[in-house]
Amino acid sequence: MKQIRTVDAVGHVLCHDMTQIIPGKFKGPAFRKGHVVTKEDIPVLLSMGKESLYVWEKTEGMLHEDEAAAVLRDLAMGPHMTAGDASEGKIELKAACDGLFKVNSRALRTINATPQMMIATRFGNTPVKAGDKLAGTRIIPLVIEKEKMDVLVRKTYEVTHGAPVLELKPYVHKKVGIVTTGSEVYHGRIEDQFTPVLLRKLEEFDTELVGHKVTDDHAQMTSDAIRSLLDAGADVILCTGGMSVDPDDRTPLAIRNTGADIVTYGAPVLPGAMFLLAYLPHAETASSGCGRVICGLPGCVMYAKRTIFDLLLPRIMADDPISEEEIYALGEGGLCLGCGTCTYPDCSFGKGRI
Repeated sequence: MKQIRTVDAVGHVLCHDMTQIIPGKFKGPAFRKGHVVTKEDIPVLLSMGKESLYVWEKTEGMLHEDEAAAVLRDLAMGPHMTAGDASEGKIELKAACDGLFKVNSRALRTINATPQMMIATRFGNTPVKAGDKLAGTRIIPLVIEKEKMDVLVRKTYEVTHGAPVLELKPYVHKKVGIVTTGSEVYHGRIEDQFTPVLLRKLEEFDTELVGHKVTDDHAQMTSDAIRSLLDAGADVILCTGGMSVDPDDRTPLAIRNTGADIVTYGAPVLPGAMFLLAYLPHAETASSGCGRVICGLPGCVMYAKRTIFDLLLPRIMADDPISEEEIYALGEGGLCLGCGTCTYPDCSFGKGRI
């Protein structure tokens, strides 16, 4: 750094905070470290008794913290996000729409393993609303070598192949069909209490109900109901009931008999261990996104506040394919604690890592 006259400081970068005291009104930093002095700042600085200032002496090959923060922003920021202004080497990213937030964890670790820079994010694979905070970038020192930032960019692109580290996938309009199974409901012995729960959850997304079928415990009848809803244009089929291992619970068999590819029957999540996820073969996929989805929902979805269905529904609605490895990874964090006041998704539930 170097010392210069305040009247000559326009365009220079302050090397430390400048404290201002107005008796009875204010005491604090009028200008922060890293602030670029403007013409309008000069009278204020002089009124603070600052006839001279210590400023950063810009040298070739060095970046100011705000310039370097912009490099991190460009590495991290994907479509459907907004970025705040750089301040003290920090830039904040927010959601520009509702959707599913995703993080390339390996790329994020690559960045955070590099000294003097960092990016902090919320958990990936979580639903967000427009305006939600997604991430913050920060350069630790006031200045940093440009070469170091260039190396980081190359290393990160080796992981992401040029894609942003962060992604926000907007929700897609989905046509939904519901199949309620069980002889007790089919014959009117009890009222269907499952479907209203599903309809309330679907209200959070851009969906329309194309049909609702009630079937007995016969696998063929349930398979036919699923097929009829697919023929009606359903992108997502939700099957309720008959998901346990009891001999008369045949919903998994009915789903398999439609020709769907089963990703998993069973998941390391409580509530939700008997969940089934399947996709229709490629030739029968929907025209957009990752294809038609069939879910077998265990009874806990009807009575528990949050279950595996809440973890995966946002991904289904954002056309985000789900693999069996990702299901397995849900075990760490897959135990809902049943808190008296539910704060999901701002809690540990479903925050598994691969």
